[in-house]
Amino acid sequence: MATTIDSPDYLLYPSPRNEHRVVFEYQHFVPHPYALIHLPDYRFSGKATLFSAQRKRDGRMGQVVSCELEADLQRFIARFTPD
Repeated sequence: MATTIDSPDYLLYPSPRNEHRVVFEYQHFVPHPYALIHLPDYRFSGKATLFSAQRKRDGRMGQVVSCELEADLQRFIARFTPD
C-alpha cells in the first residue's frame, strides 16, 4: 500500500520513480491524472518530484510536480503540453 502525504492543499501519492521522497517548495498542479510526465525529459537543474494528487479545495484528481528551484518549475509549466 502506498504511503500518502497530507499537505495543506493536496493529498499526495508518491510516484515509485521519484529519486527523492520530498515535496519541494515550488509546486504545480496538473489537472490531468493520466498524462505521462517523465521528469528527466525536462532536464531540470535541481531536484524534482512527481505525485498523483487530489486537490483538497475541490476534490479534483491530477498530478503535482514539485521542484527545488523556481526556474525548473517555470521550465516545466512552459513546456508541458497534455496531449
